[in-house]
Amino acid sequence: MNELIAKIVEAHGGLVRWNSLEKVEATVVGGGGFFPFKGMPPNDSVPRRLSVWLHRPKVTLSHFGAPDQYFVFTGERVAVEKLDGTIVAERKAPRQAFAGHQMSTPWDPLHQAYFSGEAFWTYFTTPFLLTYEGVALQELEPWQEGTERWRVLRAQFPASIETHSLFQDFFFGNDFRLRRHDYNVNVAGGFRAAQLTSVYTEANGIRLPTRRRAHTSTPDRIPIHEMLMVSIDISEVAYT
Repeated sequence: MNELIAKIVEAHGGLVRWNSLEKVEATVVGGGGFFPFKGMPPNDSVPRRLSVWLHRPKVTLSHFGAPDQYFVFTGERVAVEKLDGTIVAERKAPRQAFAGHQMSTPWDPLHQAYFSGEAFWTYFTTPFLLTYEGVALQELEPWQEGTERWRVLRAQFPASIETHSLFQDFFFGNDFRLRRHDYNVNVAGGFRAAQLTSVYTEANGIRLPTRRRAHTSTPDRIPIHEMLMVSIDISEVAYT
């Protein structure tokens, strides 16, 4: 690891601690205008229980479509299941179902489940994800945000990692904590997004932001605050 990513990882709890853990569970409340724009029901204020496996792409989320349903995401498969194990719907090779999609292309619940799964897996494994095999890093010019000067890492992800886009930028403050995460939403036509992160908490020795706000952004990387696409509030975090 280079000097910057080593300090970032240490600021979030360290690799030794991270590698000793298998899974994180948390309560999440979502919002924003993205899912309604795709023809999906808007996020409500119902807290949903999320499970994310840290070293392999697997995510489950409760209350998906109904109180007795949840989705399962593994990258190779996405499904909606009932608590008794009944499969409501499933899709193999789910990323292929986004071929030709643009910003305005309507989604079905399995599209939404795939997007949410790969997004949550990315967010809850960052910044440790940046040390995973096949991820290439490049430090860009610093970003001036008001009185703060943020260091920026550009990650190039291998095709084996299910995530928003091949290239993504991560902005870190003087304390080496994540301030912002930029990417293109490839499953929806590749529009630019700037996700602002804040309100850190510590759970089982790992530190993570609990407030995420993803906005569309201009070509010169300025977030359009009036265009809130996705909001995520995180609580009751536990790593095991």
